Amino acid sequence: MSKYWLIAVPLVAASISGCQPASWHLEDVRSPDSEKTLSVGKVQREIKVGMTGGQVAEILGSPNIVSTDENRQEVWIYDKVSTEQAYSQSEGGATLILIGGGNKAGARSTNQRTLTIIIKFDKGGKVRDFAYHRSSF
Repeated sequence: MSKYWLIAVPLVAASISGCQPASWHLEDVRSPDSEKTLSVGKVQREIKVGMTGGQVAEILGSPNIVSTDENRQEVWIYDKVSTEQAYSQSEGGATLILIGGGNKAGARSTNQRTLTIIIKFDKGGKVRDFAYHRSSF
């Protein structure tokens, strides 16, 4: 029975050390600041009607676009696009006196996201309305 263990253990170890999908490695390459970035959750939690422009800028930062609407009231637009890519390549193998084997594989993962936030201010410079749109593909 013990001679079977000499063959089985290296073969099992070789199969376990095979490739891992790129999604497993995404956390290793993701920016540590990714929790602080602009998100729908942040808008939902922190932006409220009646806030001043200064309060909004403190929470979300500077807008990408500052414009006016049909009533000549100020509108701030935050338009963010992000792309995350991860690539992983793994090799595994086992060599015994009579049995040899190996494998090589790779995986790539790409995820693109968009987030558009529109904040409308009243004549007094306070938030009167806000909307957002998020997509991921």
